[in-house]
Amino acid sequence: MKICQRKFSFLVVATSVLGLMYFKLHFYPSTLPSIPKHTHILILSSWRSGSSFTGQLFSQHPDVFYLMEPAWHVWATMGQNSLKILHMVIRDLVRSLFLCDMSVYDAYLPEQRTKSTLFQWETSRALCSPPACDFFNRHDIIPQISCRTLCRKYPFDAIEKACKSYSHIVLKEVRFFDLKVLYPLLQDPSLNLKILHLVRDPRAVFQSRKMVTSELSFDDNILIGANSNQKPYKVMQVICKSQAEIYNTGTKDIPSDLHKRYMMVRYEDIVKDPVGKAKEMYQFANLHVTPKLEGWVYNITHGNKGRGHGFVISARNAINISRAWRTALPFEDVRKVQDICLEAMAMFGYRLLKNENEQKNVFLDLVLPIPKRDRPDQTTT
Repeated sequence: MKICQRKFSFLVVATSVLGLMYFKLHFYPSTLPSIPKHTHILILSSWRSGSSFTGQLFSQHPDVFYLMEPAWHVWATMGQNSLKILHMVIRDLVRSLFLCDMSVYDAYLPEQRTKSTLFQWETSRALCSPPACDFFNRHDIIPQISCRTLCRKYPFDAIEKACKSYSHIVLKEVRFFDLKVLYPLLQDPSLNLKILHLVRDPRAVFQSRKMVTSELSFDDNILIGANSNQKPYKVMQVICKSQAEIYNTGTKDIPSDLHKRYMMVRYEDIVKDPVGKAKEMYQFANLHVTPKLEGWVYNITHGNKGRGHGFVISARNAINISRAWRTALPFEDVRKVQDICLEAMAMFGYRLLKNENEQKNVFLDLVLPIPKRDRPDQTTT
C-alpha cells in the first residue's frame, strides 16, 4: 500500500513539474535560453573589393544558403533617407533574413513576385538547387548564367523554404559603413553571427570602379549626393574611412566577448593563396572544405580568360586581375587615392608608391604584413 502511495505521489509531482515546464514554454518562451539553429555569417566589404568572388567561395559550399547584397532593395526603395536611417532598416532586414523570414521583403518588392525578382538571386547556388530549383543537385557547382537560364520562374516562397534547409546562412553586404550598428545582432542570442570583413587595396578599388561607373552611380549619389564635385575621390574617401573604422571597431573597440566573431581578410591574400585562404575562412565559419569545392576554388582563380563582366564570376587569372590597376591607372590618380586613403592603407598594410616607375615595377610587392593591433588575440589574416 505504501509503495502504491509513493508511486502515486511521484506521478503527481512529475505531472506538476511537466505542467509547469509546458506553461513556461508556452507562455514565457523568453525565460529559456535561445539556441540558434543556424550559423550566420555576414561578409562586410565595399564595392569592387572582390566581395562577389568571396561571396561565391561561400555560395558554392553545399551547406550554405547565400544571398548577395539584400540591402540593395532597401536603398532602391528608401535611398532618399540618411545613412543612419538606412543602417537601422538594413540591420532589421538582415536579422529577418538570418532567421529565414522572407516576409520582410513585403516592404520592398511587388506583391506579385517570383524568385527572380530578388536582386542577384542567381549568384546563390542554394536558389539554383532543390528545393528552390530542380535542374541541379545540391552538391553541384552551379554557374550563375546556367542558373539564371533554368531557374528563374520558381515561386518566391521557394527562397524561405530553401533557407530553412541549410545549416549556414551567409549574406554579403557592401552597404554597412559602421560595425557598431551591428552590435545588437552580434549580441542576439537567437543568432550565431560572425563578421567576415573583406578589404582591398584602395588603388585597385578605384580603378575597378572606373570600369563600372554607370552601374555604381545610384549608390554614389546616396553616399555623397548627385551634384558633388570630384565625386570619384569623395566616394573613395567615404569608403576608406568606413573600412578603417570597421577594422578599428572589430580589433579594438568591440566588446571582449565578441572579438572572436570578427575576422578581416585582404583580397590580395585570397588571390595569392585561394585554397589556403578559403580553408581559413571556412574554419572561421565552422565549415568543412570538400574535394570538389577545393578543385573549383583553384580552377576559378587559375583561368586564362581576361576581364569579363564586372559582376559575373568566371575562371580568370586572379593574381593578374588583382594587379591590373598597376598598368591601367594613371599615377596622378594613384597619388590622389593614396592621399585620401592614407590611414586605411597603413592600417591594412599596403605599400605607398613614390613614382610611376615603382608603380610599373611588378616585382615590387605592395602587400606588406598587416601591422599588429593592440589586442594580440584578435583574428586577422
